Amino acid sequence: MRNNPVMKNNAMLERAKELRRDMTPQEKQLWYHFLQHYPTKVYKQRIIDSFIADFYCSAARLVIEVDGKQHYTEQGLAYDEQRAAIISRYGIEVIRFTNQEIDEKFKLVTEKIDLKIRERVIKCKEEEEQLEKMIQGLKK
Repeated sequence: MRNNPVMKNNAMLERAKELRRDMTPQEKQLWYHFLQHYPTKVYKQRIIDSFIADFYCSAARLVIEVDGKQHYTEQGLAYDEQRAAIISRYGIEVIRFTNQEIDEKFKLVTEKIDLKIRERVIKCKEEEEQLEKMIQGLKK
């Protein structure tokens, strides 16, 4: 997985900075009360390809999205589906939570994120080890 570098559209940098400053209340809650001090590094408002992910854990190749009402319109659902397909080409999984889940089931949301990050970190490490063995085998 590590040999599949994530492309970054640098033209989006200012917008990403703006989104970091102007997070939604639910994004702030998730960031300040869980992700900011999570033992595995998580970035907020990270550019992946030509998209800005709410949160990204590179060690787990995981995007965490917090969805407001706009994501549940026909247009929003189509956009999110297209975006997830492009992001998945980098070996990145996308998980989504609604604003309502953050507001009403915060502990459950954090438990799900924690479990998913742990699973994905293990998977990524195993894939890196397999790749390294293959490379070593080719060198012989």
